[in-house]
Amino acid sequence: MTTSTLTGKTPLRCMLFSLLFAAPLIMANDGHDLTFEGDGTFNGAHGGQEVHAAVVDAGTGDVIATKSGTVSADEAPAFSLDFPGVLKGDGSYEVHYWIDSNFGGGSEGACDPKGTDHQWSVSLEATSEALTHEETHRPAEQTDVCATFE
Repeated sequence: MTTSTLTGKTPLRCMLFSLLFAAPLIMANDGHDLTFEGDGTFNGAHGGQEVHAAVVDAGTGDVIATKSGTVSADEAPAFSLDFPGVLKGDGSYEVHYWIDSNFGGGSEGACDPKGTDHQWSVSLEATSEALTHEETHRPAEQTDVCATFE
């Protein structure tokens, strides 16, 4: 049996030991990154308010990942949420998101009905690489998504 001159161990044992450290890196690169942004049209209506987003498997309805942040009052993008490694090339996805606007009442930190908190659902194109998706504020095109965040 041959041994490595650097470690005194067999080459097979060295290779297996190296794979233990490489496995998490390989698994971490399993999917593609998603950056979900809101353009400057969100600034005036929602500046300073919390935005909550979930990446959802469109086929099963399962929530894959969630993130939250704050809508900027004067910068573009108004918000930007990063979801590392969530997109698989053969997957079909939606982003459900809501802004804690509490127009006319509502509860701070809770997803209230559409008239009180603004909420949307966005379908994503299948991709084999990282994706940055930018949304425009469309209050007339809201969708109930509170159940996603329960």
